[in-house]
Amino acid sequence: MLLDLKELYIKEDELIGSEVKLQGWVKNHRKQKEFGFIDFNDGTTFKNLQVVYDNSLENFSDIQKIKLGSSVTIVGTVIESPKEGQKIELTLKSLVLEGDCPDDYPLQSKGRPTREFLREIAHLRPRTNLFSAVFRVRSVAAYAIHKYFQEHGYVYVNTPLITTADCEGSDQMFKITTLDFNNLPKDKDGKVDMSKDLFGKQSYVTGTGQLHGEAFAMSHKKIYTFGPTFRTEKSNTKTHANEFWMIEPEIAFCDINGLMDIEEEMLKFIVKYVLDTCPNEIEFFDKFVEKGLLDKLNHLLESEFVRITHREVIDILKKADVKWEFEPSYEDDIAKEHEKYITEYFNSPVFIIDWPKDIKAWYMKVNKDGKTVAGVDLEVPGAGELIGGSQREENYDVLMNRIEEMGVDKTTVDWFCNLRKFGGCYHSGFGMGFERLLIYLTGVENIRDVIPFPRTPGNCDF
Repeated sequence: MLLDLKELYIKEDELIGSEVKLQGWVKNHRKQKEFGFIDFNDGTTFKNLQVVYDNSLENFSDIQKIKLGSSVTIVGTVIESPKEGQKIELTLKSLVLEGDCPDDYPLQSKGRPTREFLREIAHLRPRTNLFSAVFRVRSVAAYAIHKYFQEHGYVYVNTPLITTADCEGSDQMFKITTLDFNNLPKDKDGKVDMSKDLFGKQSYVTGTGQLHGEAFAMSHKKIYTFGPTFRTEKSNTKTHANEFWMIEPEIAFCDINGLMDIEEEMLKFIVKYVLDTCPNEIEFFDKFVEKGLLDKLNHLLESEFVRITHREVIDILKKADVKWEFEPSYEDDIAKEHEKYITEYFNSPVFIIDWPKDIKAWYMKVNKDGKTVAGVDLEVPGAGELIGGSQREENYDVLMNRIEEMGVDKTTVDWFCNLRKFGGCYHSGFGMGFERLLIYLTGVENIRDVIPFPRTPGNCDF
């Protein structure tokens, strides 16, 4: 019977003594004079299967020539394994070479290639143990996100990737055009005439699905978007990329406190689902990537998240017996060193609320003090900021004043502002970078290593 390796491991007890057929790749091949061992995997599970063969096979000499990386179809009998750490193995009856692999295959078993080298062969790195585990966790975490929101009555909305709404600031957004760069049409002032472009105006690749999501929250109450977003930041840090994925729910009739409840519940749901579904991958990360990862994730599940204002955070930082690289300020954002200190101070994830309005986005609700906004950042131990959200400004006049203050082009967001006129209500939402979540779940610290084909400054290969 033809099986996936994952199915074989699920049914291993009942399949002992059975003949099975598998198709996949050779991960390792250890050859002796009269027998050999093949480590086999088909990508459906993290665990390899040991395949044992000997010289009683007709094509023994041909099997001994099978190279690392080759794709094969194998037939054999499932037996109890004498090897410690594995319950079963396969006694080979026949092997068909489906796709040969040359000797210069970059993923040889000797030596461990660096992650920097593996980024240069991103089309092959999913075959390594590390990236096999990373991208399986990515798949499971994505499913957990959909599962949480679907089970809690949210509507999944596919917001546009092409937009004219300048939410993040046009200097942060990729501009798109169908105009011929070698023959650009000009207006009477000598500027590029965007009315001749496909959409008749300047358009962008989206930096967020939030604005369009809010429109649907005003009709469906609870919605979420989950898709790719794009930013033009020329940043080469470990946590920035020019193309990444975002989870962005928007909830009508929800204030800042209700939003924090949802963020905490959602994050714990995802972490628990990944722990339950990917124990082998998490064990691997805990052993080879981040010591203590499992304890960190379990601690999050057991924690009651702290809620504290930005002013209270600065008070704590200023009283701390620490020489800061960046001095804490009541008017400014907090630095990475501050995020680390505050989560260690409470030994818990921390919600920081009520931020100075001048450093936060124009759509956040202005608090009664007129100086702060109902924004919230979730800081988690070992990763810093993981989620950013806010109660949205529902007052049309206040929103228009904020747009004026922040220098936002009203013409690009007039429809969004009008939502306040037509049956608007208090509402809230947040954004969570999917890759930031994966960094936290796996311990793999570079965003380039949790995206299949990363797009970063100077890197648009493959």
